[in-house]
Amino acid sequence: MSPALYLIGTPIGNLEDITLRAIRILRDEVDRIACEDTRHSRKLLDHLGISKPLVSYHDHNEKDRSLELLDALRGGERIALISDAGTPLISDPGFRLVAAAVAEGIPVIPIPGPSAILTALCASGLPAGAFVFGGFLPPKSSQRRKALEAWSQAEATLVFHEAPHRILETLEDILAVLGDRPVVVAREMTKLHEQFLRGSASQVAESLRQTAPRGEITLLVGRPSAPSPATRTVVEAVDDAIAAGLDRMEAIKYVAQLRGVPKRDVYAAVEASRSGLR
Repeated sequence: MSPALYLIGTPIGNLEDITLRAIRILRDEVDRIACEDTRHSRKLLDHLGISKPLVSYHDHNEKDRSLELLDALRGGERIALISDAGTPLISDPGFRLVAAAVAEGIPVIPIPGPSAILTALCASGLPAGAFVFGGFLPPKSSQRRKALEAWSQAEATLVFHEAPHRILETLEDILAVLGDRPVVVAREMTKLHEQFLRGSASQVAESLRQTAPRGEITLLVGRPSAPSPATRTVVEAVDDAIAAGLDRMEAIKYVAQLRGVPKRDVYAAVEASRSGLR
């Protein structure tokens, strides 16, 4: 058989969520399997009764391992690329290898399978006709707010991956930047403790304050139904942030950072509005 690189979707939780085609190719048609964590992937392959050589392929070795796998493809091997969960390359390594294979004229064959993005979107209750996937939001609040601002006017549902220990901070940033939009926190999808938390950003944040979230999270944010804070006056943006649950000084600080202006200028505008000088 001629060389080929297969991109194979694997379960995001429930091990039954894998296609018959994926099983056949992993079992019968590839010489080796490149995966993020060989121990993790071995559990899935053992469950399926598949025994094939595994090679690690992750963020820390992607550059060198891509060259090694490309040489194997040139030599006629058929290689499967899988991630720990879901579809390869989506917030996971693989771009270098795929781009190199395409440049060499080696067939790249996608085998559709599970995706946390689409699983969350279709069950969210939010419009699914148009959506924007933003991957993992930045870990720092200032960078996260800038990213959210970049998508603030998108007439589409926003979809992100987020870590459980950051989800509350992210919801606070959504309140400050996007307002109290409808959101959905999809947690542990297809697993025993699958959960969808639906409501406004402030409502979902309050729910999560009562019970600390665990497990893998996909976060969805509804499209704008009113002007975003960036299109409002400074005073209106502060009022929106206060209505969303921030105290007065937190709201002033958020708006100052969002607009890139000194906090004292926002404070002065708020004080002037209170004195009837706006």
